[in-house]
Amino acid sequence: MRSLPYVAAFGAVIALLAVHPFLTLPPLAEQLVWIAVVTLTLAWVARPVLDFRIRRWAGSLLMGVAVFAIWIGPDLIFPGYHAHWLFTNRVMGSVTATLPESSRTDLAVLSLRTLRAAVFVPIAEELFWRGWLMRWIISQDFKEIPLGTWSARAFWIVALLFAAEHGPFWDVGLAAGVLYNWWMVRTKSLGDLILAHGVTNACLSAYVMFAGRWEYWP
Repeated sequence: MRSLPYVAAFGAVIALLAVHPFLTLPPLAEQLVWIAVVTLTLAWVARPVLDFRIRRWAGSLLMGVAVFAIWIGPDLIFPGYHAHWLFTNRVMGSVTATLPESSRTDLAVLSLRTLRAAVFVPIAEELFWRGWLMRWIISQDFKEIPLGTWSARAFWIVALLFAAEHGPFWDVGLAAGVLYNWWMVRTKSLGDLILAHGVTNACLSAYVMFAGRWEYWP
């Protein structure tokens, strides 16, 4: 039960992604349901372990922007890069856009989708990956392990699993996982990781909308 506050929100995110293909809700209602479910999970289950204190504002902002640049870089330099079989295959899936074309000019849907990506996903993922799993791999009595404790085994397992979570974007997901893990080791601060991850996703959301690269939104 001690792990539940760290894993519940991430579990809710994964469950919502799993049921997405089967939902018949209008896009706006879907976004509202998604945000409501994750908000309630954070408020009721994760609240005791949430820590938004930020120690390194400038570094965390720069880290977020750097990961964003790494994320979009390969496809900018090599168009169609992630269509290669190394990324698009039966195991990792394919690069597809899930937001219906009819919603791509709907300000309400776009605003909620951005809020979801830039606020709720970073909180849920950082609680799980670097707030819990990096410590749990070191010891199942993870609360005795300070945030950001160095362990090569924990560092690389989390980075690889973080990469796998991102499917056909596993390569840039791996780079992001390595950088976020390193930043946790440096800052030992959940708040700094949430900020960095939030900046990455906010930049990516802006890029999605202004460049029309809808495939970057799962």
